[in-house]
Amino acid sequence: MAKKIDTDILWSDRKRGLFGLPWSFTKYVLTEEKLLITRGVLRQTEDEIRLYRIMDLSLNRSLFDRIDGVGTIHCCSADRSAPEFDIKRVRNPRHVKDLISDLVEKQRIARGVTVRENMMRNPSDSDHDGYND
Repeated sequence: MAKKIDTDILWSDRKRGLFGLPWSFTKYVLTEEKLLITRGVLRQTEDEIRLYRIMDLSLNRSLFDRIDGVGTIHCCSADRSAPEFDIKRVRNPRHVKDLISDLVEKQRIARGVTVRENMMRNPSDSDHDGYND
């Protein structure tokens, strides 16, 4: 039986090492619905994160990352197996972050998913005196 080729890959890259070269066994694949992170050679592990579960993205670039033309995207998600993870040292990190962000929003809308942010009320802004009535 022939292996099905995934034609909906929107982006893929490898974690890059020294001088921005892809000398790593970590591979990232992004589709419209999920992000796949594969690590290892002899023993591979693959994490699958559904995009609608990603809650927050941030971009980190050290001086050496900028010189090498790479960056790391930190992700916070509602996924139990991967509540926080990094897409480490990839090329065009700002473009990738924006692409993921747009796809996350698209998936949330398609699935009718909303994210409730917990906002702690400042006790001084309240007329509550701290006692139970």
